[in-house]
Amino acid sequence: MLAQGRSGAQRIQAIFSEKTIDELSLQFGHGRLNLEPGFQRRSVWSLSDRRRLIQSILSSYPLPSIFLYQRNTKGNTIYDVIDGKQRLETIFMFMRRGRFRGDAFDIRFDRGDGLEHLDWSDISRDYGLKAAFTTYKIPVIEVTGNLADIVDLFVRINSTGKPLTPGEKRHARFFDSRFLKEADRLVGRYKAYLLREKIMTPGQLERMKGTELFSEILMSLHHGGIINKKTALDRAIGNDSVNGNTLHRLTREFVKTMNTMKKVFPELRSTRFRNSAEFYSLFLLIWELERDRFVLKDWRRNRIAERLLRRLSTGVDELRDRLRRAQPATSVQRLYSEYLLTVQGDTDSAASRTRRAEILRGLLSSLFAFKDDKRLFTAEQRRILWNSDEAKKCPSCKKRLTWSNFAVDHVLAHTKGGKTKISNAQLLCRKCNSRKGGR
Repeated sequence: MLAQGRSGAQRIQAIFSEKTIDELSLQFGHGRLNLEPGFQRRSVWSLSDRRRLIQSILSSYPLPSIFLYQRNTKGNTIYDVIDGKQRLETIFMFMRRGRFRGDAFDIRFDRGDGLEHLDWSDISRDYGLKAAFTTYKIPVIEVTGNLADIVDLFVRINSTGKPLTPGEKRHARFFDSRFLKEADRLVGRYKAYLLREKIMTPGQLERMKGTELFSEILMSLHHGGIINKKTALDRAIGNDSVNGNTLHRLTREFVKTMNTMKKVFPELRSTRFRNSAEFYSLFLLIWELERDRFVLKDWRRNRIAERLLRRLSTGVDELRDRLRRAQPATSVQRLYSEYLLTVQGDTDSAASRTRRAEILRGLLSSLFAFKDDKRLFTAEQRRILWNSDEAKKCPSCKKRLTWSNFAVDHVLAHTKGGKTKISNAQLLCRKCNSRKGGR
């Protein structure tokens, strides 16, 4: 296989050969066979897939070629696996090689006396069967060339079998991107949450769906709002337009918003907003409300917000069920009908995402108090309060207040939407004011 550039020059050179399982196992044992180059995807084969492969080898069925990228590192030749990772790791699992020793499995195979369960120990005791297995030859294509072209080859040849997901293709093309690495790190941090709330399944996480979702969210924060998934993400990651300082800021905003989401909507799994498209919209709304200085720390209001969200979810589900039974929507289902339109067809388009965000904001934003821009009381307000309080005692500890030890306190805490005005103020001693905090 030879790939050519526009000038006709060869960019990828290939050598065709065959290697026995013993030879491949030896290369792996000496650290010359790299199953995890940066552009590779994670393992997606099931146990039944792996068993079928071993049965095929023992039955002498032919296997597809394995693609290896040959490179030199410190005088040593290393082979990065471009295609065939799942097959090779399955063989090494079955043979209990190296780090795969703990992943051993058995198969059902007929040696002539009917089906029986066999593992590597059983195969090893059968000289003929072991020889047939270890000397089995697998077609190998060794390629050399520019790494960018090799990555493109990886994406091309993985378009069959279990095709690469958009997230896996993005990981392959931009595997060295700081942005993508940070999104993947955040997935690891919130993996338990994603699984518990059923936002992602284990299989989706393995196929980098979580990394894809978090990348979209991070890029949306960088963009300042909703993006069109199909046009914005690859361009932004490919250009590596987010520098280190900006990425740290985006991560802080992401973590803050995620923690707020968990508090405001503790049972997201019971609603349709566990779906990644709708989770994206809800996450962006919470981020925007915090950015716009709405207070999201009042547990009573948060409980109402969760009930409203659950009612919206149920209403949309009921409407969809009604339409499936060929029954028209009623007049009171208008809001649900509008929302349902945003989750049908192209749910990730900018238009669908924007309209979905508008509905959610209209439903929830009026619940939350708006934080006063002014936090500190003015000198004039302090004098008015002091001169208006005849008792001049701390209402908490009952100690006598003096001009040098009193503080002006928000009755309803500023962090919970309390206004910095005299009607929301009281005198406290400094010690009690410090102890009260945001309560």
